[in-house]
Amino acid sequence: MAVMATRTVITARSAAGRTAAAAAGSHWRYHRPGAAIPAPRSTPPAVSGMVPSALQVRAFHVLPRRSIPPRLGVVASLRGFRKSRRGKAARKQAATREKELELNVQICIEEELPDDPEVASIAEMLRLNVPMAMKIAFDGLRSLSHKTRDTLIDDLGRFERAELSVLLCNDDFIQKLNKGWRGEDSATDVLSMSQHIPELDLPTLTLGDIVISVETAARQAVERGHTLLDEIRILVVHGLLHLLGFDHEISEEAEIEMEREEEVILGSLGWRGKGLIKSASDAVADECPEDDNSNGAFAKDIKKKGNLRFYKPKFRYIFCDMDGTLLNSKSQISASNAEALEEAISRGTNIVIATGKTRPAVESALKMANLAGIGITSQFSPGVFLQGLLVYGRQGREICRRNLDQNVCREAFQYSLEHQIPLVAFGQDQCFTLFDHPLVESLHAMYHEPKAEVLPSIEYLLSVAEIQKLLFLDTAEGVSNILRPHWSEATKGRAGVVQAQADMLEIVPPGTSKGSGVKMLLDHLNVSAKEIMAIGDGENDVEMLQLASLAVALENGSEKTKSVADVIGLSNDEDGVAHAIYKYAF
Repeated sequence: MAVMATRTVITARSAAGRTAAAAAGSHWRYHRPGAAIPAPRSTPPAVSGMVPSALQVRAFHVLPRRSIPPRLGVVASLRGFRKSRRGKAARKQAATREKELELNVQICIEEELPDDPEVASIAEMLRLNVPMAMKIAFDGLRSLSHKTRDTLIDDLGRFERAELSVLLCNDDFIQKLNKGWRGEDSATDVLSMSQHIPELDLPTLTLGDIVISVETAARQAVERGHTLLDEIRILVVHGLLHLLGFDHEISEEAEIEMEREEEVILGSLGWRGKGLIKSASDAVADECPEDDNSNGAFAKDIKKKGNLRFYKPKFRYIFCDMDGTLLNSKSQISASNAEALEEAISRGTNIVIATGKTRPAVESALKMANLAGIGITSQFSPGVFLQGLLVYGRQGREICRRNLDQNVCREAFQYSLEHQIPLVAFGQDQCFTLFDHPLVESLHAMYHEPKAEVLPSIEYLLSVAEIQKLLFLDTAEGVSNILRPHWSEATKGRAGVVQAQADMLEIVPPGTSKGSGVKMLLDHLNVSAKEIMAIGDGENDVEMLQLASLAVALENGSEKTKSVADVIGLSNDEDGVAHAIYKYAF
């Protein structure tokens, strides 16, 4: 079975030396095979490295915002492609030979764009998204129903690899390109520049370049009611189809065919928004000069500030619990939840973790989901940990720490030794215990907590650690029937008990609540409760949910938690966090 391997990289690149054999775009027809290569209407200006010549060679010189190593693993069947003009022997050879088509995708960021984290995040997503769109589009070439598509590319079976680059730029850059190559002195949303020369029998299918103005895309995203990432995905699909021979300008039938292909690709990938042709058609029907003028003034004002975000999220902050909420029953962050967090951040929403876990445990879980380093939890970001007993503010600075009474700690460890029930002490970023036990090990292996250090005695433990909370580990029945009643009574007035998981009981300082930690952090950040959304499941999330403007309790949550929520979301095993973010935060 033939497979398609994918290699993508965000990098600077120079296309100097490659012939621009054709050009296509949202309103840019590509050159038809067999015709003379058209000269530009006037000599193109020097645009960031464009070098005109007899063959119209051009180059983009862009500075990389970041360099990301290739990621492999997107595979798909490409059997069934053949060229009808090939001889029987060639067709037979092609039918018996399996080929692997490698997709080489480069995502480039033009140097004049502001160094905006949103653009970097979108570039990161495109390195995965573009090969996916290419695969669906290539599959569509097998259809014999296309009556208007130019078949300059119709035999993918003879190629070993396909190359495509996507350049994200600003309005000024694309306007100069548009003027130099089309004679139109205005910015546009997308231009496609074909590099494919059918007459050359090469092993590489050099599709060419898709150039997208992020500023124009951002304005269109606002007008069409979706995100900047959604709009750029739509433009990528449109530009790709042009490179593959579709041209909506040649006839009404051609427009219908290309519009249908846009819908197929977007629908197959589950990407939001209509195709560009459909969106443009709807915009013409609904055109309003006053709205256009006001939006243009708004866009110009934003552009002056160097800001590419042309929309505001509903909430400045989303506070999210970990166990039973962001983490599924396997204590993992699903791919859907991870993508939702990334998209929320790309829109300017701040994600803050509020949990009973330690900060290292949260960092470990995020790292496993490839979310490390994007501003959710680190040594330099805000967060609420250990049920609100440790709170970090701006630049990760500690703004609150509450310790448990040492007498309570001593009594609890004596009980642990007498009954051989494992007990773990949490001291900031460390865990301590008095004896090894499989449940203590599971706390590290399954729940990502720091591996508990076994100390020789109670007094030694109390001398070396400031303890914020204690955690008993037992069966759900043992916690419910024995541990909780006993310690609720034994610590009355000196400590409180919290139960976030059925088989765990936490002993914390009196008056402790995750909600109080969240409230302290909001005051520190000068953020009102009206600006936050909160997502949780356990009893320890109740006060946090009561603080929020919108409170989401997941379906797997406790009845008490659900009773204070504004909405009940899907369970943690059904990507409840992702569903809540997409449905309520944007």
